[in-house]
Amino acid sequence: QVQLVESGGGLVQAGGSLRLSCAASGRTLSSYAMGWFRQAPGKERVFVAGISRSGGTSYHADSVKGRFTISRDNAKNTVYLQMNSLKPEDTAVYYCAADYRSLDILTMVEKQYDYWGQGTQVTVSS
Repeated sequence: QVQLVESGGGLVQAGGSLRLSCAASGRTLSSYAMGWFRQAPGKERVFVAGISRSGGTSYHADSVKGRFTISRDNAKNTVYLQMNSLKPEDTAVYYCAADYRSLDILTMVEKQYDYWGQGTQVTVSS
């Protein structure tokens, strides 16, 4: 019902920046809280950042707080993750996810998200 496609990943040196995009089709994202998760090789997928359906509330994991910023443009049906001051430990596949909500809230719980993109690789070299 909702298709999500991530883009913007690539190779960057430590200290550099990347901007990930997640474009949605099938439904408008205005009723969905959105989240970014990442999975490093051999590790479990973890929460990175989330944003409420209106964009009025956001939350970032401690590991990225102050460096990453999640945002959304509902008119474009797109959510973004601006990543600054990248570190080698940020290397992972980054996934976009959508969570249907009737209230303007967000969740960090992976199992509460309804739709997932295929992921985009981010590699940070030292």
